[in-house]
Amino acid sequence: MRDDLTTQTRRRGATLESAILRAAAAELIEHGFAGLTMDRVAKRAGTNKNAIYRRWPDRLALGIAAYRQLATTIEPPDTGVLRDDALELLRRANRHWSSPLGAVLRELLGAAGGAQSLMAQVPEQSADAMTAMWLTVLGRAVARGEADPAALHPRVATVAIVLLRNEFVTRGVPTAPDEVLIDIIDEVYLPLVRKRGQV
Repeated sequence: MRDDLTTQTRRRGATLESAILRAAAAELIEHGFAGLTMDRVAKRAGTNKNAIYRRWPDRLALGIAAYRQLATTIEPPDTGVLRDDALELLRRANRHWSSPLGAVLRELLGAAGGAQSLMAQVPEQSADAMTAMWLTVLGRAVARGEADPAALHPRVATVAIVLLRNEFVTRGVPTAPDEVLIDIIDEVYLPLVRKRGQV
């Protein structure tokens, strides 16, 4: 009778996976990626390490999967003005990068190194997702006559966020002053997308 009860209450499949991810996400918030251990996640989820390793091969894969539970999908801004939309996208990225969740993301990026296939699983770090958001903003600007249609190229559309990431890397700090964001938009991005294709 006792064995039957244990079998009935044992979590499996999606239920167990969800419990593990919730536990891992809570550990990330409390201890960061550096403090994420399979032992603590297993204890918190009420399972064993084997159940975790069957789903995620290592701590990094689990950390990225847990981060995905914490990250939220955001819609691109639509103020009706390209400058405002582009600046808002940079400000969002800047705020996120310096937030507690951004600190977890920075740890994951550092741990992943060149593991691009893993980082593609992080929503806002996916090249496709980021490009799509910037192309949406730029496409609206083209439709309004604010930008040259020739600017609708992924590398052109995302140049502002690439420059902001460069600031983080070269300055070694998790946030950039607002004047830097304004410079990126006013001195580089807007002139580029407005003059694209002109002689």
